[in-house]
Amino acid sequence: MARTRDSDDIPGVRLSDGRSARIIPGRFAGGWELVVETTPQSHVDLDDPSHLHFEYVARMGAVIDQLGFPGQPLTAVHLGAGAMTLPRYVEHTRPGSRQQVIELEQALVDLVREHLPLPRTGQLRVRIGDARDVAARLPAGLTGNVDLIVSDVFAGAQTPAHITTVEYYRILAGLLAPSGILLINIADGNGLAFARRQVATVRSVLEHVVALAEVRTLKSGRFGNIVIAASAAPLPMEWLPRLMAAGPHPAKVAHGDELDTFARGARIVTDADAQPSPKPAASVFER
Repeated sequence: MARTRDSDDIPGVRLSDGRSARIIPGRFAGGWELVVETTPQSHVDLDDPSHLHFEYVARMGAVIDQLGFPGQPLTAVHLGAGAMTLPRYVEHTRPGSRQQVIELEQALVDLVREHLPLPRTGQLRVRIGDARDVAARLPAGLTGNVDLIVSDVFAGAQTPAHITTVEYYRILAGLLAPSGILLINIADGNGLAFARRQVATVRSVLEHVVALAEVRTLKSGRFGNIVIAASAAPLPMEWLPRLMAAGPHPAKVAHGDELDTFARGARIVTDADAQPSPKPAASVFER
């Protein structure tokens, strides 16, 4: 996709709920951004798929880098496609990986494929439908064999309620290999009540959990993204220095007693009482 476009020639589509999705030139980091209404959803650098501009995506990439041996192919499931930043990253850093991508909006997938082409060499299959419904119907051969699951599902700037519950996380946990990792991107602020409940809910399904975020997000409740990494197997704590060093800075990795304190008293989210994640103020996305 050429970098020179008139403002009235920005590629875009109308999604099924009436929202608009557009691909615009990256404003500060080169590459391209997928924006839904006014919310930046993805950043893609076609020349360098290892360039992860958004801070929470960089933290996910830092965890992915620690899985198995460097360059070893993975079996991965991505819930929420966006512009497929992380599937591109996995294919670039771990050629030969087998990846499934679940996305609700066919029009969004078509827009991305046309204007931000995917590598022709990858083993990537896109499945259209609701993330939770499709995850529950993935081929039986994936059950217990997935090395990496990324749950990054947003409707605009909010995570839908049914993608936040213990029932949902049980579906995902059933797909994981014994040492597989689940990565979840959530956004919260103002006391982090939603994030605390999400940590408690994930910990009720998968025993070993860490949370990665900016220091000011975890410490002061400033609105931001928190990445939850979870597994049935112990997460090697020798990862932590590398995750901290990977940034973006100032970075924070909460685990153990600190995460116990963070989630203490938080109720597990169920289908009966789930709510979408908090809607951020419009100023959050102003740059």
